[in-house]
Amino acid sequence: MNKNTQYTYPFTAIVGQEQMKLALILNIINPTLSGVLIRGEKGTAKSTAVRALADILPEIEVIEGLPFNLAHDEEPDIIRECFAVTGEEVPADDSLSLSKQKVKVVELPVGATEDRVVGTLDLEHALKAGEKRIEPGLLAAAHRGILYVDEVNLLDDHVVDVLLDSAAMGVNTVEREGVSFSHPSRFTLVGTMNPEEGELRPQLLDRFGLCVHIEGISDPVERVTVMERRFAFEENPEAFCAQRSEESARLVEKIRGARELYPEVAISRDNLLAIANYCLEVGVDGHRGDIIIMKTAKTIAAYDGRGEVEKSDIDQAVMLALPHRIRRQPLQDIVMDVGAVLKR
Repeated sequence: MNKNTQYTYPFTAIVGQEQMKLALILNIINPTLSGVLIRGEKGTAKSTAVRALADILPEIEVIEGLPFNLAHDEEPDIIRECFAVTGEEVPADDSLSLSKQKVKVVELPVGATEDRVVGTLDLEHALKAGEKRIEPGLLAAAHRGILYVDEVNLLDDHVVDVLLDSAAMGVNTVEREGVSFSHPSRFTLVGTMNPEEGELRPQLLDRFGLCVHIEGISDPVERVTVMERRFAFEENPEAFCAQRSEESARLVEKIRGARELYPEVAISRDNLLAIANYCLEVGVDGHRGDIIIMKTAKTIAAYDGRGEVEKSDIDQAVMLALPHRIRRQPLQDIVMDVGAVLKR
């Protein structure tokens, strides 16, 4: 075993927690689902699952020489300015070097400063040389990837405001003393939290497309499996990961196929009416919930290899997309059992 190699616990080795795993996979297939909030008590594999995504994420094509994960079809002016602010020579439009890399999981620490998140401008260089220079932040690294925030409910308000702006606009702006620079920052936001430590601001809560609540496994046999797998991983991570490699490869291929199929998935008007009725019945504000349910149902169908949405896809999508959108009384907790609300 190579002592210097860092191994990540395989996603396919996580026991149970099927709703959490499904919500994460759906966001890999379709990043427009706007991420997922995972709520649950301590020690329920929330962070393990998110970090394990590195094992199954697809590859994307990026422009070499830039820390912004830009695609070749970004606006030419944006590409040229991104080269300029990092001090790199600006290439001709037809001489961009491209390379493939895996989609990144970028972790945002709870105590991160605004500068660490947004990035910083070298004001002294701007004043002396008349040129912008930037030290990119986490929002640059997370472009076209996953931005993971553990204990997201404990984030400082000013960082929450930055995330809200970037999530809404798909752009991050670095500004200092009247000098500013903007770059694309479209990311899938994944947050984990323990509800006992406080809830999220409503504005940020609404930005998560899906929401799942997980608890510790109650089946003693499955709990034993958790212990056995964790012990085997810690004893020999290389061998453990190798044992799961075929299963991981099959999941990667299934995700790849679903990404290709998703644009072709159809949904009938009757099923769209069913979604609208669900949202009206539970008192959802606005239309974001309807749209997310539609996208989630189509993504579930694609993941199952089907070209048309079925009623069961909608039922499953409702359970993922509505818990944090049901209108609540003051101090009332998030309603995780959407089915019970619909049966009233």
